[in-house]
Amino acid sequence: MTIKAYGAHAADKPLESLDITRRAPGAHDVQIEIAYCGVCHSDLHQVRAEWAGTLYPCVPGHEIVGRVTAVGAHVSRYQAGGLVGVGCIVDSCQHCADCDAGLENYCDHMVGTYNGPTADAPGHTLGGYAQQIVVHERYVLRIRHPESQLAAAAPLLCAGITTYSPLRHWNVGPGHKVGVVGIGGLGHMGIKLAHAMGAHVVAFTTSESKRDAARALGADEVVVSRDEGQMAAHAQSLDFILNTVAAPHDLNPFFALLKRDGTMTLVGAPATPHAPPDVFNLIMKRRSLAGSMIGGIPETQEMLDFCAEHGIVADIEMIRADQINEAYERMLKGDVKYRFVMDCASLAV
Repeated sequence: MTIKAYGAHAADKPLESLDITRRAPGAHDVQIEIAYCGVCHSDLHQVRAEWAGTLYPCVPGHEIVGRVTAVGAHVSRYQAGGLVGVGCIVDSCQHCADCDAGLENYCDHMVGTYNGPTADAPGHTLGGYAQQIVVHERYVLRIRHPESQLAAAAPLLCAGITTYSPLRHWNVGPGHKVGVVGIGGLGHMGIKLAHAMGAHVVAFTTSESKRDAARALGADEVVVSRDEGQMAAHAQSLDFILNTVAAPHDLNPFFALLKRDGTMTLVGAPATPHAPPDVFNLIMKRRSLAGSMIGGIPETQEMLDFCAEHGIVADIEMIRADQINEAYERMLKGDVKYRFVMDCASLAV
């Protein structure tokens, strides 16, 4: 089937309207009419070849929500008309230790929703800036939010699970004091989720102007990280830090805020590396520096259900497909609160 999409033919070319093809649903496939697709910072990195290995044409988008329009003969979990989502994964080997554990995100053969290998034309996956997608039922997720919240639920498929997974893995909950570094697309979700899990949340920002916004998101305290006095007041007080910043920055000031055995987990993926951490900041208090990448399918469903139960969605700004290049430039400037979402109905215009 030929459908409309938005993508780029080269790293130095703007995104434009494209005609792409999708396969007919196989026995285990779900066909989804895409209603909305979130715009992730990784979309920009990949389409502009700031991350290695971009394949063109590149159609980004892995925060997909919509309605089932057809299912294969062996699909039992989904029916036409249901509200569903697709995140960052559309395939994996399905038999390694990671897949068996429901951690398909760490499978060595995980296939991304775009820019991953596939037998479908053009030989690599094409993402959610499109009218429709066909995905194996294993990688489809049920959306339980009200339909009125569907657009704002889209970023949960990446920003939501990227922040939820480490918070769950490091057992964040009541009695924990948690720092969230950065108040953007990821950070605003981290604040909302950590608050809903019962933690005392300290938001860190470089901008005094974000203080009120961070509190509105659920932060109990807000620290301007450029202010040495404010930082020193929180020395050795945090159990866990979720660092969401997707730009290179000095990690060392944040290590001093962790208690003994505290962990800082990085989820922001900068185009160039951070400066190396001072090892003494780690060994003197047995602190840890860790990383985390999205989540497996079971945990992503758990996250979606948790968010539906607690009324959590992203703060979004809706755009038409033909506004995507402007949205990328604004995203680079931090000029969005806090996530762009593409109305995929606009692709037909």
